[in-house]
Amino acid sequence: MRPFTYVRAHEVGEAAGQPGKFLAGGTTLIDLMKLDVERPAQVTDITALPLAEIAEHGGGVRIGALATMAQVADHPLIAARYPALRNALLAGASQQIRNMASMGGNVMQRTRCPYFRDTSFMACNKREPGSGCGAIAGNHRKQAILGTSDACVALHPSDASVALVAYDATLTLRGPDGEREVSLQDFNLLPGQTPHLEHDLREGELITAINLPAPPAGSGVYLKVRDRESYEFALSSCAALLDVQGGVIRAARVVLGGVGTRPWRSPEAEAVLTGQPATRKAFENAARRALAGATPLEQNAFKVPLTARVIVRALLAAQAGEPTDGHGDGQTADQGGTA
Repeated sequence: MRPFTYVRAHEVGEAAGQPGKFLAGGTTLIDLMKLDVERPAQVTDITALPLAEIAEHGGGVRIGALATMAQVADHPLIAARYPALRNALLAGASQQIRNMASMGGNVMQRTRCPYFRDTSFMACNKREPGSGCGAIAGNHRKQAILGTSDACVALHPSDASVALVAYDATLTLRGPDGEREVSLQDFNLLPGQTPHLEHDLREGELITAINLPAPPAGSGVYLKVRDRESYEFALSSCAALLDVQGGVIRAARVVLGGVGTRPWRSPEAEAVLTGQPATRKAFENAARRALAGATPLEQNAFKVPLTARVIVRALLAAQAGEPTDGHGDGQTADQGGTA
């Protein structure tokens, strides 16, 4: 590990504007520092800041950035109003990691692409801009099929972010120039030709809160398919919110995980669902529209039919108002065997 300066902040204003990286739960940052992927000259410990409250706010819920995944998943406001988020958190990590990992860190976590995390691979535009993308010609089975570019196909890893985007979450950011609020969907950037720029986060800014507006009418689920039922990242997932009245879909939200370079909301799927009868045929049509722009590579082409099945299954569960723990059956994931 390289030498660095350690600073412990006790007030938000003291932390805002600090250079380098902020340390919260440390479940990602410390790993990447040990791997020599992250090389901050300074680490500012923010664990003493008063940013862990979960409370009603403006008709919705405000989640402090230092609230842990476990605290949010177990909170009665989240369980009652935002079930898809609770499901995503429970499916997103082991209990030990949920006890440590902060919500702010979760939405900031970096890709698990092996070419990014292993410095023996020279080609990684996220780690070394301009060096190329080793995954495109190499091992890309678990990488993205939506939002990719010829410079990067790295997958966005967060389960919670998928559900948060479905609920129109925003982030409160605090920096040396004050406070601002951005939507989580806009906060995550597409790779384009600059995959090393992952977030709309300015120098010295930190996330202080995640803001959930009042939940939409209807029901919501989060469904995740992975190679194994124990702790594993998604091959494909879907947060589906449906408001069905009299058998007709009044409103829908469809956000995909495990397939995009950022949490992938599909306005195309939502548009074809709205106003239609809540039938399997309508859900299948929405799945086709959601995946029309997919650009898979050879090893991850299976994600297209798999994700279509995941979308349909999530919408069926949302229509029925079925509770789900977020888990899919990943035993035959390459064949799309969960739906």
